[in-house]
Amino acid sequence: MLTPAFYGFSVCLGLIIAIGAQNAFVLSNGIRNNRPLLIALTCIVCDSLLIGIGVAGLGSLLVSKPDFVRWATWGGAAFLMLYGFRAFCSSIKGGGTLETGNSGSITASSLILATLGVTFLNPHTYLDTIVLMGGLSAPYMGTERLGFWLGAVTASTVWFISLAFGARRLAPFFKKAAAWRMLDAGVCVIMWGIAAALVQQARSL
Repeated sequence: MLTPAFYGFSVCLGLIIAIGAQNAFVLSNGIRNNRPLLIALTCIVCDSLLIGIGVAGLGSLLVSKPDFVRWATWGGAAFLMLYGFRAFCSSIKGGGTLETGNSGSITASSLILATLGVTFLNPHTYLDTIVLMGGLSAPYMGTERLGFWLGAVTASTVWFISLAFGARRLAPFFKKAAAWRMLDAGVCVIMWGIAAALVQQARSL
């Protein structure tokens, strides 16, 4: 159990540490103190579900449906473009502060929906969790495969909890309005960059 679990932990941690739409979303809301625990738990549950689907051997069903992959890619690009545009507008408008960006300024339901959107509308999520993680777990059987999944879920839990609450250490830096502009501009670049990659990918499908 220990070896598959450690392998699952290492691979999953390596995949999710890379800067992406989901991490940018968690980091941005963590700094703003917009219910960071709720967002982290939502990401953890999503990862656990998707990795579980992959480990169960169902990843091949998704990648075998070209129409699904194509429409999911276009949909993900559209969502990230829209979210990036919102961040762009915030970077231009400015005015963000730690006092106005608190947990009471946005509802829990809207945060959950946004987190689900950043997660499930990004096709890269399925490739990393269902396809790649599922493929890497294929050599294991029974309790070893379960250990691989538990290791991966542990990595996801450690990462998102650390990211959500560790972001608050950056709070002193964000007492300046210019810092909020920089954050929103950075989120915009990440979202639009991933969206552009998805558009290019969708055209080749």
